[in-house]
Amino acid sequence: MRTQMVFGVLAALAAFAASGAPANAAEAVPDPSMQREFGAKLLVCNTCHGDNGVPKGPSIPIIWGQQENYLLKQLRDFEHGDRSAEVMTWMSKTLTQAELAPSATNIAKKTWPTRNSNAATPAPRGIAVCQSCHEAKFMGAVQAEGVTTPRLAGQTYEYLVEAMRRFADGERANNADMVQIMKGISPADRDAMARYLSTL
Repeated sequence: MRTQMVFGVLAALAAFAASGAPANAAEAVPDPSMQREFGAKLLVCNTCHGDNGVPKGPSIPIIWGQQENYLLKQLRDFEHGDRSAEVMTWMSKTLTQAELAPSATNIAKKTWPTRNSNAATPAPRGIAVCQSCHEAKFMGAVQAEGVTTPRLAGQTYEYLVEAMRRFADGERANNADMVQIMKGISPADRDAMARYLSTL
């Protein structure tokens, strides 16, 4: 009789565990809309990147609606020291490993902010080199090797020109291709490219 009871309890526990597996799997992926602490961490992003997607300063990039896998790579690069920015290094380390991917997903799902469109300017010399990776309309794309390039169209001029300079000078080295490409482009041409891209 006791053996039957033990087996009965074990069977009930096994059934309970099996029925709870999907819920546990779902709980394993953090959700900022359901978890107050995680949601609060992402609200900190608005301090610099803007609560409506428009950055608080011109040298801060637009991240709302940016390519998801690109955002995730940048978070990991900041966390591991492959990219340097004091606030972002701190922020990336504030997030748990489980929160990194959902953070990128959450930000990527937001709408890229609309801005007043400046008068169209002619495409500058050398801009085609950007299209080979960032897509014809500079919206970013997944490359054949699996790397995702960011959207450049409509990004802030100040951020773009500084990012290009940092790659050219070797200050930012978390993308070896960009370092080599930017080294081969003059400061004047980089400036023209950044101005053009920011108006799209």
